[in-house]
Amino acid sequence: MTSSDGQSTTPSRGQMPEDPNSDLEKSAPTVMIKLDIEHAIVADDPRKWTNPRKYVIVGLISTAAMIAGLGANIYNPAISQIESDLHASPSQLSLTLSLFILIQGGFPLVWSAVSEIQGRKAVYLVSLAVCTLGCVVAALSKTIQVLIGMRCLQAMGSSAVVSIGAATLADLYEPAQRGTIMGLYYCAPLLGPALGPIIGGALTQRFNWRATFWFLVIFTGCCCVAFIFLKDTFRRERSVTYQSVLRRVLEQQAAKKAQAFRLSQDTTVAVIAPQPEKKTRDNNATTQDLETQNVITEKDVLPVPEVRLSLKDVNPVKPFIGVLSRLNNFTILFASGLLFAFNYSITYTASRTLANQYHYDALKTGLVLLAYGIGCLLGSIGGGRYSDMVFKASKAKNEGKSYPEMRLASTAHSMLFFPPAAIGYGWVCEQDVHIAAVCVMLFLAGFFQICIYSSTLAYIVDANVGRSSSAVACNSCFRGVFAFVATEVAVPLQDAIGDGGLYTLWGGLLIISELLILLVWWKGESWRERAVARETRRAESR
Repeated sequence: MTSSDGQSTTPSRGQMPEDPNSDLEKSAPTVMIKLDIEHAIVADDPRKWTNPRKYVIVGLISTAAMIAGLGANIYNPAISQIESDLHASPSQLSLTLSLFILIQGGFPLVWSAVSEIQGRKAVYLVSLAVCTLGCVVAALSKTIQVLIGMRCLQAMGSSAVVSIGAATLADLYEPAQRGTIMGLYYCAPLLGPALGPIIGGALTQRFNWRATFWFLVIFTGCCCVAFIFLKDTFRRERSVTYQSVLRRVLEQQAAKKAQAFRLSQDTTVAVIAPQPEKKTRDNNATTQDLETQNVITEKDVLPVPEVRLSLKDVNPVKPFIGVLSRLNNFTILFASGLLFAFNYSITYTASRTLANQYHYDALKTGLVLLAYGIGCLLGSIGGGRYSDMVFKASKAKNEGKSYPEMRLASTAHSMLFFPPAAIGYGWVCEQDVHIAAVCVMLFLAGFFQICIYSSTLAYIVDANVGRSSSAVACNSCFRGVFAFVATEVAVPLQDAIGDGGLYTLWGGLLIISELLILLVWWKGESWRERAVARETRRAESR
């Protein structure tokens, strides 16, 4: 090696060569790499698991997510049989559906809070066990009051998988992959409403209405057993709840350490300071007291322990308020609620239309509604994949930088066709057009609706880093409330203004929903950044 003046600087055999990187290390500035909570370093990172392992988990939660749709629709073909067997009134029977939807929408707030404490696996096991119990008692019920109560228990148990399932996907996949996976995952829940009437109709005709609930017992029981072998994907380091508790514990430890240090200094001064001469007996007593007392030093302060969360650390209402305090979240959740309410309205009223105007039995009605289910299925797969394509293309155009609102650009094309498809379905039914036209309009309405919805669901997860389960639970709450209202007013409106008027009204509501999504696409980033800055200032001021 040669120096700058041309002399050799090769070290002798007994001399250790200097590390060539030492000067660079001294002169190079220290680069601080700040990782967001989305990419916090964790042990056994689920995102690094093999693809086959991830696909098995996605398949399992997708299958379990079918329970919600099946539970809501499988016994609809048996309504008349239940009415005569349990001597129930029409209003009591409507409660078995509307309360199911309402509780299924609201209870995920509790499940999501528990999942931030005990993890995803514990929630899956407990919720599915609750649902199975509800199905067993419902199958054995002798009165309509017991059936209504057990339907509420079913709703509580079946509500967890849909919301916690989306959070599990966020545990497993990076944001750029979530659109496709969300689309695949959401296929199964959409099959529930489509297959439910067919399965329910066949079971009711072959056996009786109780067979539909025994089918659910077997299905939910198998899912519950399968989840025993699932390895939990939840990592506390990527949870906002865990991080907030960790911050609090660290602050408490720092305060205790500072106080211990002050006590140590005070004790040292007390020992060194000259003391007045006392009698030997008193002096000996004083010396013995000083030597035997426990003097607290810095070394006595224990290191920060592993933080273990308990129920008192998580308030289900607090995350709900935190999510809704962001204007972009509230706007997109409102739009998502309208989309989902349309889903329940069209499947509920279509059953009545096919029975009353086309004189179809339960099995034929289920087969026609399968067109809507297939449209939703293809829209979920295609819409999710297209959402990821648009997200990656937008990221590439933005020099590799991305933000969640980029994903909403994928909804533009579907927005053009969705309201006309909904209005067209209503007037096709109103004019008693051939059933083939009804099937086509049902397919198109389902396809475009889920193309939009899958992108909004992926956006809700991406825009709420570290609290995806709470955000999806809020989405479920909005969906449940909107669907509850939609099912309660659907029949009176259908009887008053017909399918044509009802779905013309829905066309206007869907346009409002689309305008809200476009508003989030346009202003969502600035709204979200202001909300994050406000939350940061509030946290620092505490």
